[in-house]
Amino acid sequence: MEAATERPDAPIAGAGSGSVVLDVRGMHCASCVHTVESALKRVPGVADAVVNLTTEEARVRFDPTAASIPAMVQAIEQAGYGAREKTAEVEAQAQDEAALALRAAQRRLLLAWLLTGPVAVLMIIHMSHVLHLPYFEWFEVALAVPVLAIAGAQTYRQAVRSFVNFQPNMDALIAIGTGSAFVTGPLSLMGLPVASYTAVGAMIMAFHLTGRYLEARARGRASQAIRRLLELGAKTARVIRSDAEVEIPISELNVGDVVVIRPGEKIPADGKVLSGASAVDESMATGESLPVEKSPGGEVIGATVNTTGVLYVRVSRVGKDTFLAQVVKFVQEAQSAKVPIQAFVDQVTAVFVPIILLIALVTFLAWLVFPDAMLAMATALAAYLPWVHAQNASPGTLAAFAAVAVLVIACPCAMGLATPTALLVGTGTGAARGILIRSGEAIQTMRSIRVVCLDKTGTLTTGKLSVTDVVPVPERTREEVLRWAASVERNSEHPIAAAVVRYAAEQSIEAMDASGFAAVPGKGAEARASDAVVHVGKDAYLADLGVNLSEIRETVDKLQAEGKTTVLVAVDRQVVGAVGVADTPKPEAASAVRALKEMGLQVAMITGDNARTAHTVAQQLGIERVLADVLPGEKAEAVKQLQREVGPVAMVRDGINDAAALVQADVGIALGTGTDIAIESADLTLIRGDLSTLVTAIRLSQATFRKIQQNLVWAFGYNLLAIPLAVLGLLHPLIAELAMAVSSLNVVGNSLRLRKFRV
Repeated sequence: MEAATERPDAPIAGAGSGSVVLDVRGMHCASCVHTVESALKRVPGVADAVVNLTTEEARVRFDPTAASIPAMVQAIEQAGYGAREKTAEVEAQAQDEAALALRAAQRRLLLAWLLTGPVAVLMIIHMSHVLHLPYFEWFEVALAVPVLAIAGAQTYRQAVRSFVNFQPNMDALIAIGTGSAFVTGPLSLMGLPVASYTAVGAMIMAFHLTGRYLEARARGRASQAIRRLLELGAKTARVIRSDAEVEIPISELNVGDVVVIRPGEKIPADGKVLSGASAVDESMATGESLPVEKSPGGEVIGATVNTTGVLYVRVSRVGKDTFLAQVVKFVQEAQSAKVPIQAFVDQVTAVFVPIILLIALVTFLAWLVFPDAMLAMATALAAYLPWVHAQNASPGTLAAFAAVAVLVIACPCAMGLATPTALLVGTGTGAARGILIRSGEAIQTMRSIRVVCLDKTGTLTTGKLSVTDVVPVPERTREEVLRWAASVERNSEHPIAAAVVRYAAEQSIEAMDASGFAAVPGKGAEARASDAVVHVGKDAYLADLGVNLSEIRETVDKLQAEGKTTVLVAVDRQVVGAVGVADTPKPEAASAVRALKEMGLQVAMITGDNARTAHTVAQQLGIERVLADVLPGEKAEAVKQLQREVGPVAMVRDGINDAAALVQADVGIALGTGTDIAIESADLTLIRGDLSTLVTAIRLSQATFRKIQQNLVWAFGYNLLAIPLAVLGLLHPLIAELAMAVSSLNVVGNSLRLRKFRV
């Protein structure tokens, strides 16, 4: 390995961030994870190490002046595993290696069953006394040797390494169990009073190799989300160079390049539309099923698909800075995270294998020393379990039988897979729907959330002003009011003016040419149109100009009571009507609030707006609790208040402002805006900025944690139930090995159900 050829104390080039991801090979169970983590944490300068069994990687935080990547690699190798720094090239290579390893595992299990199958058939015939087979014991020993020595060689090598490093793992249990079963055959042939379990040992290894192969396949399916994301990117780009279109590899694309994207083609990188109009399928990024219209000035996301027209796009981000690269990075970080409940699992697995070895030894000795007492307990328990029965054999045979069953039933595979597989599938499922779950802890915390606190502007509302009402005075029409207002406001850059002009255009009302435009900051504006002087602005502004507002006063009071900004229009100092403008709620906001309440959650609004406007919006959406007039610096304290009064809080807002409030909340949720997903203070990021995905995100988080709980209950539960049966000789070693393999597959299969998650 290249890294191993450098000096262990060599400084780490470009490691100013103090973090690295290592590709770790050879791990099979929770004990392996603990061994690798312990080895890394013993390296001087390493602050923390988190190892993930499912993704086969270690994320390490370290002091670059004291630690080095070669030193970490060396520590992992000395612990009996393979390691290297995870780069883009290594990641691609690792996928090929994983495919080769899967095929090798398949060959091992085929060899094992090719030899074990005949032994199993002959053993059944021999034990049924239907036919006496001379030299059967010699035959089963001869066939068992290649099963254990060739097909099972890797298992034995890993077992030896784990013992050398004083960190026995799953392979150690299998090695001792199968080895012990095999030895009974030669001992029986030597005339000792021991029944031969050599064929059982071979079958245990065959079952073990089958389980290992199926588990590897299932784990590969669980990690498909990242591979699919990586495969989404375009491979080439059509660039304008010297007034000609040139097709280049995506790796040669630079910021500032102008690319041409035709209908049906993938957009090669993030950028801004220079010319052209089209609808872009952004479902891979946001989960939005409908294509999004793009026109000059609009932003596009790399790897999304252009569906209709031709677009000319100036590239703004390439490589690791692109939206897709950020999503992959965030999902990988989340998949490597650990939920708090994992701390308990880690403590158990740290001592699990040694305890099982001790139980197996005590079981063996107990059957040799106290055979009658053990048989009596087994018979008494069997009376309550009709599917098992006490064995009738010599003490030595029963001792070996029970000890081997204890060893093979208790492999901690399921414990090691319980949390990471659920996280892997849950975060991958979320990413496919525009939900980035960036904190493993948030997944566990989400189940205890009591209140969802929503920021108003940009979260519950669209974040931009829209015309809500156009009220003319008697003998005037809505069209007249809008035409006069738009004729003046088209010359202004004020957000209210832009809303009026936009609404008039939507209503197909053409503004008149105006001259002599003059703005009065904070009050309004005037201009001359169609030989008339037109004033547009606040009621106080028009009143100061001597305009009689009596016939419009009731309308003004009503609109203002509803929290709307009111713009009056006067022509030659005669009022013609009023225009109500407001930041309107998002279309999906009311249904999202209703869904949150149906989940048993309280919903609160927090805003810097005045109480009247805030309560108006809250009433429209069905929100009872409102915290208004809250300054940006006070929002974290407002979240604390909710935590004290109600309980754990999920804070939702639409950007990187109020980072303190997001951090103060038990779970911080940010609404992204397409390519803007680099919101470091958020635990969850909703790329689409759609509140309907908030409900999905909460339910997905809760579903993911339920899977973790179910997996752990199964992983620990089957051990707690099966080990006593094994100790008393009521569990055949073959059934024990099959149960162990099924346990691991059940954990992975249960996690994979998250891929079918529906709201």
